[in-house]
Amino acid sequence: MTQTYWLEHAWLATHVEPGVALDVADGRITAVRTGVTTPPPGAEILRGLTLPGLANAHSHAFHRALRGTVQVGSGTFWTWREVMYATADRLTPDSYHALARAAYAEMALAGITAVGEFHYVHHAPGGTPYADPNAMGEALVAAAADAGIRITLLDTCYLSAGFGQPPNTHQLRFSDGSAEAWAERCSVLKERDHARIGAAIHSVRAVPAGQLATVARWAEERRAPLHVHLSEQTAENEACQQAHGRTPTQLLAEHGVLGPRTTGVHNTHLTDEDIALIGGSGTGTCMCPTTERDLADGIGPAAALQRAGSPLSLGSDSHAVVDLLEEARAMELNERLRTRTRGHWTAAALLRAASADGHAALGWDGAGTIEAGALADLTTVALDSVRTAGPLPGLGAETAVFAATAADVRHTIVAGRHVVRDGAHTLVPDVPQALARAVEALRA
Repeated sequence: MTQTYWLEHAWLATHVEPGVALDVADGRITAVRTGVTTPPPGAEILRGLTLPGLANAHSHAFHRALRGTVQVGSGTFWTWREVMYATADRLTPDSYHALARAAYAEMALAGITAVGEFHYVHHAPGGTPYADPNAMGEALVAAAADAGIRITLLDTCYLSAGFGQPPNTHQLRFSDGSAEAWAERCSVLKERDHARIGAAIHSVRAVPAGQLATVARWAEERRAPLHVHLSEQTAENEACQQAHGRTPTQLLAEHGVLGPRTTGVHNTHLTDEDIALIGGSGTGTCMCPTTERDLADGIGPAAALQRAGSPLSLGSDSHAVVDLLEEARAMELNERLRTRTRGHWTAAALLRAASADGHAALGWDGAGTIEAGALADLTTVALDSVRTAGPLPGLGAETAVFAATAADVRHTIVAGRHVVRDGAHTLVPDVPQALARAVEALRA
């Protein structure tokens, strides 16, 4: 059965087009018709600016429980990490499902149709596997289905506390003991219509150099996405230099980790040689500006990385904010602060990072565009809110990126189905209450 959507305004990769009709069947766009000035009979009407669904390329769902609790006093990434570990210690498969379902529903309200979940809380406290060794990952996959969005479960290898150090008490939950055991466990995970399975190396400090190639080979054999936290902190760079005499990027390159299906997350503190290695290999970069500023990480060289050949995507990471439009805006504004010049990316380029390139980083080919054959995943942004009212004709993309927020998302459609209609989630009736209950359960 074919459903027709009439888009008052649509962003078609290069420009905003008024009056666009989409025919959708079996979850994909079958036809795009422009110049349709009035809604066809029976069409679903999407008033505002419709974009391709947004892709959140880097998420730690349980970090959502930290929002508002880690803003008292001073500190660094490393002091914040201790609070994060305490939250991870309390997770169970059931509580993780409840929290992730609510967090993913919040993402849907923000126009996000696919999430890359960088998942490393695998086992029970103390490191004992659950009866189903993938119980925690399965909880996340089920949570995404219940919230109505797509997920790429980036099952993460995490084996050590630092270079040459065994996992600490908190990290025992994360470790499979070896990369071979990690590969055996996550090979059991199955893809579904809404779920892809990818791989992740937590960081060069968390996976011994001799085991990096095992993870890279697992991803290569499956043609799966491979993500890695890279040079988020200068302390990690210094420790890597001391242990291996090279930067984290050089170490990854040496062990075959870099490449077109790999995405480095953060890529903050890089040398010129690092940037050339990442760009020259086609390795992607996922910037998470709201988290990077929240944790005082620094501003990464996103513009230089893109010039070198690294595709850019965006993530909300710790979920201090869940707003991909803000992530896109922040990447440009951070670069303005650093360089004291404006206009490093067009609005169209920033929207590509938040949509098509983000989906590509998560292994969702044919997503993130409004064209025949693409997945029918759409996000509609209101153009009549106090933030977005009054743009010049044709400036809808600029309004979306530089003025709109997640609060302006009116509709979110995944596989041709309304997940958010008129600002309300259709599957999770009261998202704020679901979030409150899930967070309180972890604090109790």
